[in-house]
Amino acid sequence: MNFDLLVIGSGPGGYVAAIRASQLGLKTAVVERESLGGICLNWGCIPTKSLLKSAQVYEYFLHAADYGIALDGSVKPDFEKVVGRSRNVAEGMSNGIQYLFKKNKIEVINGTGKLKSPGVVEVTAADGATSEVKASHIILATGARSRELPNLKQDGKKIIGYREAMTLSKLPESMVVVGSGAIGSEFANFYNTMGTMVTLVEFLPNVVPLEDEEVSKLLERSFKKSKMKVMTSSSVESVDTSGKLCKVKIKTPKGEVEVEAEVVLSAVGVTPNLENIGLEGLGIELDGGKVKVDNFYRTNVNGIYAIGDIVGGPALAHVASAEGITCVEKIAGHNPIPVDYGNIPGCTYTSPEVASVGMTEKAAKDAGYELKVGKFPFTASGKASAAGAKEGFVKLLFDAKYGELLGAHLIGTNVTEMVAELVVARKLETTGEEIIKAIHPHPTMSEAVMEAAAAAYGEVIHI
Repeated sequence: MNFDLLVIGSGPGGYVAAIRASQLGLKTAVVERESLGGICLNWGCIPTKSLLKSAQVYEYFLHAADYGIALDGSVKPDFEKVVGRSRNVAEGMSNGIQYLFKKNKIEVINGTGKLKSPGVVEVTAADGATSEVKASHIILATGARSRELPNLKQDGKKIIGYREAMTLSKLPESMVVVGSGAIGSEFANFYNTMGTMVTLVEFLPNVVPLEDEEVSKLLERSFKKSKMKVMTSSSVESVDTSGKLCKVKIKTPKGEVEVEAEVVLSAVGVTPNLENIGLEGLGIELDGGKVKVDNFYRTNVNGIYAIGDIVGGPALAHVASAEGITCVEKIAGHNPIPVDYGNIPGCTYTSPEVASVGMTEKAAKDAGYELKVGKFPFTASGKASAAGAKEGFVKLLFDAKYGELLGAHLIGTNVTEMVAELVVARKLETTGEEIIKAIHPHPTMSEAVMEAAAAAYGEVIHI
């Protein structure tokens, strides 16, 4: 087995890299120990969005009267079928990767890959049999797993990670979610909507702490309005799982409290999968617990590359895909532009949704920019009113001197679909005045982008 390129891992970094490499004429293979598509397609991005869609549909039914629709009888979720639908969606996506690999003549080697020497990977199959695969270029795309805290050891039953959270056999009556990043907030939102009593614990002062403070505050208010208990500037000190319910001791600014819950979900980030893949044997350098690479994802060992969650940068699926494409285009002799990590969109699929790109207002001010800030609330949007989705806003930050769009922060229905316009605008160095003069269709939620830009320049019409 001899290839031009071998990719270890088939997540959104690995499978995209493999397909692009095949398109460029490289004989390509992928080593995968579980299901094609990695965590994103099987246990992350895709199945969680399926769960959240079920929660959204349930919420529509609960508020049907607001839209003039009368329902006879009670409405309740069938949790087993909700989970089943999510797993079916994930399976369908994984099968789609199989089709793409066959279409692009990419060989799949099932097993666990480990670097043996430059250009050689040892693959151990599920039955323990080993084989060697040779390749001129090897990309490590092994992804990450749920991070464990010393005082929050996951047992898979009472203290769980995101995998177990997607496949619980029954809906828990109560849950403590530790960590309010995208993963924690999305699961807290899902279970709260389904009817679980949720307590969300965040160590930092704001939920979704990487977002602009105004967005974080509004999301926290929305969570509390939906009867979720939110505890910020708080930390879980210990969990006693000896009884029927978990006894969770939480340190808060007002002192220590104890919360009882059926399940504790640990959502405190991810840990890169770097163990037992042969890094030490080849002397591959690490930096801050991740593989050290250059702008084109080359390690210090010739012919070995790394992308995705095991290298520095945001641990996001679309980032891994962009890195994979950049890496293989360089391998194939092209001249790709390095990934711009200052223009990476982030999305959180809660209700309301959160999306952003670029600097927060605080970061821009700390960097010394004089700002023009424009904000347009969805309460003033005709489409949002018609849809019954008036919660949220679009906030845009411009450099007052040159008009450059420095950051965009959105919260509301469908804003994860709207942020791409602002990513492209920043990529093209579009100014605030140009956004104002770009005619947006009416009535749409996207009009709020144009109106927010107009607000920054004192030209807003509808507020």
